[in-house]
Amino acid sequence: MDLIARLRAGLPGEAILTDPDVTGSYANDMASFCEAGTPAVVVLPRTVEQVQHVMRTATELCVPVVPQGARTGLSGAANASDGCIVLSLVKMDRIIEINPVDRIAVVEPGVVNAVLSRAVNEHGLYYPPDPSSWEQCSIGGNIGTASGGLCCVKYGVTAEYVLGLDVVLADGRLLSCGRRTAKGVAGYDLTRLFVGSEGSLGIVVRAVLALRPEPPQQLVLAAEFPSTAAACEAVCEIMARGHAPSLLELMDRTSVRAVNAMAQMGLPDTTEALLLAAFDTPDPAADLAAVGELCTAAGATQVVPAETAAESDLLLQARRLTLTALERVKSATMIDDVCVPRSRLAEMLDGTAAIADKYDLTIGVVAHAGDGNTHPTVCFDADDPDESRRARESFDAIMALGLRLGGTITGEHGVGVLKKEWLARELGPVGLELQRGIKDVFDPLGILNPGKLF
Repeated sequence: MDLIARLRAGLPGEAILTDPDVTGSYANDMASFCEAGTPAVVVLPRTVEQVQHVMRTATELCVPVVPQGARTGLSGAANASDGCIVLSLVKMDRIIEINPVDRIAVVEPGVVNAVLSRAVNEHGLYYPPDPSSWEQCSIGGNIGTASGGLCCVKYGVTAEYVLGLDVVLADGRLLSCGRRTAKGVAGYDLTRLFVGSEGSLGIVVRAVLALRPEPPQQLVLAAEFPSTAAACEAVCEIMARGHAPSLLELMDRTSVRAVNAMAQMGLPDTTEALLLAAFDTPDPAADLAAVGELCTAAGATQVVPAETAAESDLLLQARRLTLTALERVKSATMIDDVCVPRSRLAEMLDGTAAIADKYDLTIGVVAHAGDGNTHPTVCFDADDPDESRRARESFDAIMALGLRLGGTITGEHGVGVLKKEWLARELGPVGLELQRGIKDVFDPLGILNPGKLF
């Protein structure tokens, strides 16, 4: 019996897609410069049992399986390999439970981040992880890549909110790990192991997520600086003085000018860096005033605190428009994701500017400055082979810079195909050997998302 026939033995007809014109549309995520193969079939299960059937079939026939969520990723982690089963989990999109007493939500992997966030808000609760693609990205994808977002400086990343998981293993067995309780330290922390594993260890089919009480409405401050060094000094002072902003974002000159060109935001052309800080504390105005003083002391030329939620949204508009604005600069972009210690943030931004000059490219940087997580965006003409080559080389140079500064090649986008060579450099030979050993325990046949991470 062939692959399709075996899949049909345990799946409804509508769950199996074989038309090449359709399956080809599932070949890749949103990353540039990442190879993608041709899937043999796309499967869209609705139940745990259907996922188990897919994995049993894949194990019996030794067919690779590439799990997918909403395919909004930026590292090629969801890219198909030739002859694989693409296992799309978007139809498993139920919010099973929201429990205000235990402050947890139990969800399937296809639930969209924004849908969950709004649902828990109705109970006076808050699910903090908020990737920029939160209106499209799925919880399963967020777990697979250990996603972050704008609020991470105060509330942390996805890994800190995943309490328990149900995972279908490579051979079809169902593993439940983690807990529903606020505390728990029984055995090895397998739950954390799956978070960020990019579908290479198992298929997440259910997640228990921690929730928080919904915070007060945040207020935002915008500060303009004559240099990135001055803005980064303000970031360091804000954190060193013990402030806990709910958002601390930085835009460099290139990003500011791109947004100005697209949306006529009215920011001065002399702005070299724009810092946005927000507080959702009981008295955000007082916190903004204190941070405003630190910004002024660091050399800010203008500090504008919002007084209302509407004014705050207006101030954040420039940050939200950045990627769209940079995409208008050239026909293609590559978004890097290098995280460095906050104390080295200025060196990271200045070094990236030097790389842009060296390769004669436009590279705009926005950063989750409170985390030291930078997103240099390389703008290039995809139809120009020389410019495409320089773009890829500059991308690598930025990762090398981040490692020299004591950072990591990815803070929240994951490794996938795009950065697997760099992962080996960051981990070192011993770390790489141990991680491959873990992969072999969970996936001895090597069928789960092959070609990713290592």
